[in-house]
Amino acid sequence: MSFSYYNDEALETIARKVISKYDPSLLYKPSPIPVEGIMEKVYGLNLEFQYIRKNGRILGETIFEDAEIPIYEYGNGGGYKLILVKAGTVIIDASLLHERSSNGRLRFTCAHELAHWVIDRKYFMQLGETANLSYDSTNTDFAEKFIDYDIMHHKTECDNIIVEKFVRSSNTSDAIERQANRMASRILMPKCTLKPAFYQVRDNTSQAVSYLAALYGVSKHAMQIRLEEMGLLA
Repeated sequence: MSFSYYNDEALETIARKVISKYDPSLLYKPSPIPVEGIMEKVYGLNLEFQYIRKNGRILGETIFEDAEIPIYEYGNGGGYKLILVKAGTVIIDASLLHERSSNGRLRFTCAHELAHWVIDRKYFMQLGETANLSYDSTNTDFAEKFIDYDIMHHKTECDNIIVEKFVRSSNTSDAIERQANRMASRILMPKCTLKPAFYQVRDNTSQAVSYLAALYGVSKHAMQIRLEEMGLLA
């Protein structure tokens, strides 16, 4: 099954609807979009914070059906264990809670996973996979740890745990991840408020990026990319 591709205009429209379901006034005044509130109150998603991988490579993971998934425990000598997770759970890597400078990354990770839930849910449910935001597309550390990694329905023994159903993390294509990133940026930085906000401070481009990033609660890098996509920066 192929995923659904949305052009820029469609993503802008979907993002506005996502925000409007929570609070339409957010589409009229520049401010940080309460992405966690949208996830929980509008879509009924359950946010959990766990260490997803030992190396911190995966920042977020969305669960589309009840399953047992691996997480990393630093206590008791460290190691991976399986936990039962209900459908509609978004796991955010706990490392993002401990870095003051990671607030932008935390919010963007949440928005990225929300984007998967809104526009990619049918795709991932038919695959029988979770969606995750990672730095690369490899998963060799877990492929080695969990035998029969690619099998969706099986019974195996792992660290004395009998796994009835193990859903693998997806190695999603770059196209799917890029689209989720584009959707996330439109949720966190809606065009309808960002464009007029930019024109108010555009005389000093370098300070404008920093100012707008702080205003919307995103990283300067994310704001730079969003403004370039909108054609507001050369």
